Amino acid sequence: MEDNIFQVYEDEIRSLEEEIEMLVEKYEERQQESTFYSDEEILMSIKSFHKEFQGESKEHESPSDLKAQLESLETDLSFLMKFTGIWFTRHSKKTVEKSGSRTIQKHRLAGHCHSLPFQLEFHLLETKNKESVSTVITNLNIIMESGEYSDVSKFVSSVEESGNLLLFFRSLSSYAEWCEHRRCTFLHFK
Repeated sequence: MEDNIFQVYEDEIRSLEEEIEMLVEKYEERQQESTFYSDEEILMSIKSFHKEFQGESKEHESPSDLKAQLESLETDLSFLMKFTGIWFTRHSKKTVEKSGSRTIQKHRLAGHCHSLPFQLEFHLLETKNKESVSTVITNLNIIMESGEYSDVSKFVSSVEESGNLLLFFRSLSSYAEWCEHRRCTFLHFK
């Protein structure tokens, strides 16, 4: 009788070890996917975005040029979403104030990173002087579902105070990836 119990436990241990190996392989595949894109592809995508933000793109004469540019931007956006794991589902922008050298826009973003949903709301203050343009994020408000992911509330509060969106997205990506691994592991025990 005791041998049967031990055998059941040993079988369960073997099963768990196999699942851990499978999860490790899956994780390594995901890590390799991020290196799947060549440095050249990444640089081309970054250069494309820099040109758009700096206003260096030339004016288009025909609708076919606009369509080609739109397709290029959609490809770049798809690449970035696959690369980071962050998917935007909604965005809205509203100009709150506009004066000669100062513009304030209110942005709202919603999306998810792996299985973690998020919403952002912030003001983008853009000031222009003779030589440059500077932008600052103010009034940052981050909304994440509490409950299962309540341990990120301190982090969210600190990001809201600093207004550092890059830190938020980097950390969210890493945290969400590990939450997904943890979820898959604990699914076995349910």
